[in-house]
Amino acid sequence: MSWATNRAYGSAFVQSSEQSERYEPVWTSTGCGGDRDDAAGNCTDTGRNRERLDVALVRKGLASSRSKAQRLIREGRVLIGSLPVDKPSALVDERARLRLVEGEDYVSRGAYKLLGAFERFARLGLGSPEGRECLDIGASTGGFTDVLLRMGARRVVALDVGHGQLDPVIARDPRVVQMSGVNIRDVTVSDLPCPPELVVSDVSFISLTYVIPIIASVVAPHADVVLLVKPQFEVGRGNLGSGGIVENPELRMQALRKVCDCASAHGLRVVSTCDSPITGAHGNREYLLYASAPRDSKND
Repeated sequence: MSWATNRAYGSAFVQSSEQSERYEPVWTSTGCGGDRDDAAGNCTDTGRNRERLDVALVRKGLASSRSKAQRLIREGRVLIGSLPVDKPSALVDERARLRLVEGEDYVSRGAYKLLGAFERFARLGLGSPEGRECLDIGASTGGFTDVLLRMGARRVVALDVGHGQLDPVIARDPRVVQMSGVNIRDVTVSDLPCPPELVVSDVSFISLTYVIPIIASVVAPHADVVLLVKPQFEVGRGNLGSGGIVENPELRMQALRKVCDCASAHGLRVVSTCDSPITGAHGNREYLLYASAPRDSKND
């Protein structure tokens, strides 16, 4: 998996390794494409030795067998630098800094998706959660909320249409405001403690085109918005392959463009998009979208 370079799409930037031939790899399943050491400490000089990630884990004593290594990788528990990689076949430099995170490190593997957003978008203007009022839409067990709390959020409203899903440790944090059993489509700014300065979203079984109008109506001026785009919930059931996988890359790009268009139509400035660092639970390719609210938001 590779982070891709920007491709202009109207006023938005759409990024995907499926669209671009130029990229700056942290790891790759086909080989490295450069001649410098990257931020993760992996040599991108193609003249140096590389090996499969699962093999590297066994060789370094981080897993007792390749099958165990593959399970750890698919669970999102193997990091290269600060980012997870979910392909056992990914080729890494033999001197790459690999580490394991315990299963309890974050309350869900979804946390690594949001960590990937902060890793990628910080240089493009995405501010830290530290000291900010945050809204987590589709909080579920609290993977995104966990990240926000650890990064110093002042308060996090954890909203989900389901009941009783939030991890007890997260729920007990005094900075967390639970909004369980609440459909985001019914929310107005008066339902929240205050207009959020940072909104993150990881929703399922609903298109983001229904969520974005609500986000635009409740955010504070200059708010940052990070959305996890799941093509399987954007393309329609008729376009899903076996196991609910969106196999056609053009359909995935259409889904991403649709969400970007919706965000722009509701006054959000789409800054950039990129591949999620790990796939969805069933192997679907997902994307991260970073947008910002206008300075003249009505929620001053």
